[in-house]
Amino acid sequence: MAGTRLAQQLAAPPVAVGTGSVEVTIIGEEPHAAYNRVLLAEVLAGRYGPEVIALPAPAAGVRRLSGVRVVRVDRPAAEVVCDDGHRVPYDALVLATGSNPVLPPLRGLFEPGGHDLPDGVHAFRTMDDCLALGAAVRPGARAVVIGGGLLGVSGARALAQRGAQVVLAHQGEHLMERQLDPGASGLLRRHVATLGVEVHTECRVRGLRTRSAYGEGGGGRAVSAVELADGYALEADLVVLACGVRPRVGLARAAGLEVARGVVIDDELRTSDPRVFAIGDCAEHAGVVYGLAGAAQEQADVLARLLSPAPPLPEPTGLRPLDPHGDSAPDPALGNRFVGNRSAEGAPPSGSWGRNEWAQTGHRAAPGNETAPRYHGTRTLTRLTLTAAPRSAPAATTAAPDGHSAPGPLDLAAFGNPTPAPGDDVIHLTDATRNTYRKVVVRGDRLLGGILLGDLGSVGALARTWESDEPLPASPLLHLLTTDGGS
Repeated sequence: MAGTRLAQQLAAPPVAVGTGSVEVTIIGEEPHAAYNRVLLAEVLAGRYGPEVIALPAPAAGVRRLSGVRVVRVDRPAAEVVCDDGHRVPYDALVLATGSNPVLPPLRGLFEPGGHDLPDGVHAFRTMDDCLALGAAVRPGARAVVIGGGLLGVSGARALAQRGAQVVLAHQGEHLMERQLDPGASGLLRRHVATLGVEVHTECRVRGLRTRSAYGEGGGGRAVSAVELADGYALEADLVVLACGVRPRVGLARAAGLEVARGVVIDDELRTSDPRVFAIGDCAEHAGVVYGLAGAAQEQADVLARLLSPAPPLPEPTGLRPLDPHGDSAPDPALGNRFVGNRSAEGAPPSGSWGRNEWAQTGHRAAPGNETAPRYHGTRTLTRLTLTAAPRSAPAATTAAPDGHSAPGPLDLAAFGNPTPAPGDDVIHLTDATRNTYRKVVVRGDRLLGGILLGDLGSVGALARTWESDEPLPASPLLHLLTTDGGS
């Protein structure tokens, strides 16, 4: 998503005459068009087709290399080397390689020396993962989802809507513990149960049991059960691994760039090489790897402004730090190239620039010019809607633990830090009859964070107040939880 957004802005016609243009190349490992991975669960649930979540294609002038993987960055030559043998030159390179799903160390997940998952075991990160899982699920199939974070809850709900018998096994104390407190998570758990998902928290999975995929004496393995730490086994036809993600940094590390958890970048989204930038899930800014679409898009927007045709980049061999007051210029013979390497989600690219006037994401503002774009981090907001299953689906008739019939959709929003410290003010409203939960934390005259479930009428105003970090109005704090957020 970030890469496509960046490419669209870089390839747009220049606003001012004589400002030059940028040649953009996107190199993507997946054969699919770029898509919104946030909506993959809706594709799995059957609500949308894959084409519905496709992102608008970049401008016609953008060169796309789909189904091609970059295997090496040759920094001295300013080229990326692809798995098909092509070498693509760049003047500026943007790494937006995304992240990989975490595969937990479960017994039976891999055979000794092997790298193939058993049949029926799926990660849930890319469009290919989604399509494979959708092809395997059927009404009545026994599915176990391992991991109760945002992705695991979304995937479990989607499988239940397809008619599967779903068990969600989560090692933590409550669902979505990164976003929700125990009270909100309890409401979420009750709602998920009404959708036909059996939830087990504080439940550690020890391993997988497999059988021959093709009968006695046949080759291959297929999952048959999930084994818990207490020895209990959950029979399974499908297993979904939703245990988090890890930034894809192998390409950057092999190229000698600074890597911590992610590819380390500064406020100009620049790596330790002044010609190489990083955005999205692979990037680490000020010690934070966001892994969220909103942060990736903000980074792409800042980078697009920084890479707009303007001051020159350092010379192609310049692997030294960029001198903000230097006057070095690239060799004009190289031409303007921006090479983009898009991740498996169809999101980020790496870029190359052109001959006439170089665009530079990492160029520092001239002395006295403090208006140049900078990335200072993202104040993230998580939103999720858990729609009820269609009336014809088994989950629609599932009774809630309190005996009530399945409710309608549940909306959820969480932002900032909802955990109060001593001295913080907490405003908390819960309505069990309406299945709503509202909580905000205030420190001094600033909104620190909040959680809203079931009724998001006030989320817009609250989010704007939090994102702007403005002082709160002098009205009573309870007004923060009215439908207009106190505004």
